[in-house]
Amino acid sequence: MRCVICKHGETQPGLVTVTLERDECIVILKRVPAEVCDNCGEYYLSDTITEQVLQIAEMAVSNGAEVEIIRYAA
Repeated sequence: MRCVICKHGETQPGLVTVTLERDECIVILKRVPAEVCDNCGEYYLSDTITEQVLQIAEMAVSNGAEVEIIRYAA
């Protein structure tokens, strides 16, 4: 797929670090599967992965975490 940000690169499967912040909570998920632009590095998560990432982040927020670092596991 052509990158919609830089308009020059093509995406390739890879692993990324996703950082989410809500109020006083920061959630970092490492090694998340994504399509990554070979030109600018922008990444795109599938709908399924996005849903899983948001569920993991929501659990961290509801558990009262201030900073949570998680290795993603499918």
